Amino acid sequence: MASVSPKASLPELASRYIDVPSVPWKATSSPGIDVKVLYEDKARGLMTALFRWAPGARLKLHEHIDIEQTYVLEGSLADHEGEAITGNFVWRPTGSQHEAWAPNGAVTLSIFMKPNKFFGKMDNRPKDAEI
Repeated sequence: MASVSPKASLPELASRYIDVPSVPWKATSSPGIDVKVLYEDKARGLMTALFRWAPGARLKLHEHIDIEQTYVLEGSLADHEGEAITGNFVWRPTGSQHEAWAPNGAVTLSIFMKPNKFFGKMDNRPKDAEI
């Protein structure tokens, strides 16, 4: 299984300790949303990442191909069903569709089992990621 996390040149079964402050933020193709990928297994579609949302940043309509889990570390993240504030956790079922936005900005930790399906050209992975 090929998995990727920063500094992953260790034996296959060794733990991977990530110095998160040293991982650079990368712009996504969604204006105002940056990402730090902490773990990614492209073959299986798994990704764990921090997202930094500028105030008012918006993620266009997308569908969750598998469960998405998000913990709000700072600020708030909203959609048509509600708003998760600092310290809240929200998960979305397979097949759910929504737009998301950060009214006053946010930092979130998100776990994706499969990449989202976007309607249009928006994506939540780094611009230089292979999708």
